[in-house]
Amino acid sequence: VEIRTPYQVFAQIILECREKRVPLQPKSKLMTTGQRKINIQQKNKYSYHYRMLLSLGIPIVVGQVGTIILGFADTLMVGHHSVMELAAASFVNTIMAIILVLALGFSYGLTPMVGQLFGRGEREKIGSVMKNGLAAGTLTSIILLGVLTAVYLNVDKLGQPVELLPLVRPYLMVNMISVPFVCWFNSFKQFYDAIGNTKMSMYILLAGNVANIVGNYLLIYGPGPLPELGLLGAGLSTMLSRVMMFVVALAIFMISKRYKVYSRSFREARLSGEAFRQVSKQSWPVSLQMGMESAAFSLTGVLVGWLGTTALAAHQVMITVSQVFFMIYYGIAAAVSVRVSFYVGQNDITELRRVTAAGFHIICMIGCVVSIPVFLLRHETGFIFANDATIAEICAHVTLIMIVYQFGDGMQCCYANALRGTGHVQPMVYIAFVAFVLVSLPCSWLLGIHMGYGIMGIWGAFPVGLTVAGVLYYIFFRRQVARLEHGGQGILAA
Repeated sequence: VEIRTPYQVFAQIILECREKRVPLQPKSKLMTTGQRKINIQQKNKYSYHYRMLLSLGIPIVVGQVGTIILGFADTLMVGHHSVMELAAASFVNTIMAIILVLALGFSYGLTPMVGQLFGRGEREKIGSVMKNGLAAGTLTSIILLGVLTAVYLNVDKLGQPVELLPLVRPYLMVNMISVPFVCWFNSFKQFYDAIGNTKMSMYILLAGNVANIVGNYLLIYGPGPLPELGLLGAGLSTMLSRVMMFVVALAIFMISKRYKVYSRSFREARLSGEAFRQVSKQSWPVSLQMGMESAAFSLTGVLVGWLGTTALAAHQVMITVSQVFFMIYYGIAAAVSVRVSFYVGQNDITELRRVTAAGFHIICMIGCVVSIPVFLLRHETGFIFANDATIAEICAHVTLIMIVYQFGDGMQCCYANALRGTGHVQPMVYIAFVAFVLVSLPCSWLLGIHMGYGIMGIWGAFPVGLTVAGVLYYIFFRRQVARLEHGGQGILAA
């Protein structure tokens, strides 16, 4: 008789149960080997998407951060030259921010079109999309210049301090000249991003920003024989750097062997009414969505201007700081849009869902990490830009509100770009209208002006509007994914 220990008996029972597939616990609590493999695969898939999003997103973020540093440099140099010039720059930058966001949003319509063609391997068609995209961008720049001309002619009727008008007009004029070059450069930037070469855009942006900072020093302060132009010098430097970035982006596209297939089809393509309409159909909703979102922040500059020069200067400082969060979020979210458009082109809905969730994970983590130093340094922030204790105190209070709205801002950035990547952009206009025009802007006026809470009331409306937008984008994104899963097609369907 074989003598076995209790441990051996128990081990034999376990082995027999496994061979006969007899569960040792209720089925609802049992994870099969297949389920474990799927779970491990999902974890690996998320890790893959984290890597891909970061590899695409970090160059975009670096380029965006370069733009933020440029904004810091502009504000810092102008602020130390003159507080009056800082207030005038705040007003003009508020108006220009809306225009530039409209231009950028219009170019974002190219991302899903190029990305889906790239995902399907139809690269020879991308040149036609680019040519018609540039034509549409040119028309857009003409429209935006018309709007800016109306603002220029009526700037004295917008309720700003009279002493700022002689500084505002020339600074606004030189910014207007650069608008077409911004539209053209943005189109090429979206092309480079959509095919996965986000580093190219990063290098061009960084080079342009360095040139702008050097130009600021030379033209604002006028060292040596150069004239001291102050705020006008900052505007001229910005205009010249924007022209340079477009010329470099165009030259690389047309000359580099790496983009030969695209440049050849670009030369051979003809302007097409149908293709032009398709680009416009994709681009204008995104442009209007981003314009209304920007208006929730930028038009508050007009409201803050009613509170006085000091409040307006503090508002400009905090808008510049808030761009740190937004640009980083939007860099990752732009990578989400690129990858979503790629998976729509490949009709891979599972990975489409996964990459969007991975993008939101990264954005939430970034928001938590960046909020810590911003909170700890809130009392010093104002002094970085201007030697004024009142401005620094206002900035310290507004920083707390800025941190509160980061979740809503990150959510709406991620899911708006994911929705853009699917090519289903029409709902974005309605969502932005509800969240920013019907909710955020009226709340800013009600709390800040009507109820008398000042700049704190104006900024207090931002968390509400951004969270409403984030939830609505998430809902519409899920609906669009469900439609694609049940046989729907992306734009430019094969």
